[in-house]
Amino acid sequence: METLLNDFSPGLFVVSTILMLVLIALMVKFAWKPILESLNEREEGIQGALDAAEKAKIEMTNLQADNERLLQEARLERETMLKEARELKSNMIAEAESQAQEQANKMIVQAQEAIASEKKAAMAELKSHVAGLSLDIAEKVVRNELSNKDKQLQLVESMLAEATLN
Repeated sequence: METLLNDFSPGLFVVSTILMLVLIALMVKFAWKPILESLNEREEGIQGALDAAEKAKIEMTNLQADNERLLQEARLERETMLKEARELKSNMIAEAESQAQEQANKMIVQAQEAIASEKKAAMAELKSHVAGLSLDIAEKVVRNELSNKDKQLQLVESMLAEATLN
């Protein structure tokens, strides 16, 4: 350290100090502003990137919320459509059942009417057949009865007696 103090020259010190001050002045005048401007630009760029990232994050959150809302709406719409389809199915089944029941009832009524008309026709045919048989039998009986005069008189008297009683 002693050698440092021995080699100290005040003139060299002053010149070195002046050169240092000139160098600092030149740096301040020509280099300081561009350095500060580039630092400010870089800081603004970083801040802009951070702001953009924050906006993107907020936008992403909004998009997720919108997606969730759309998904919920789609689920609700699907459930509504399924419910309407079930109701339509049950209505169609009920309508088909009622139409089938109406047709069955009509067929039963038509069958009953057909049976009744067939029954009436059969009864009428049976009556006419019985009437024909009765006439044939009556004719044979009357021939037998009327072949004898005594029997004819008895028959006429009995008929007259019945006629007055009625």
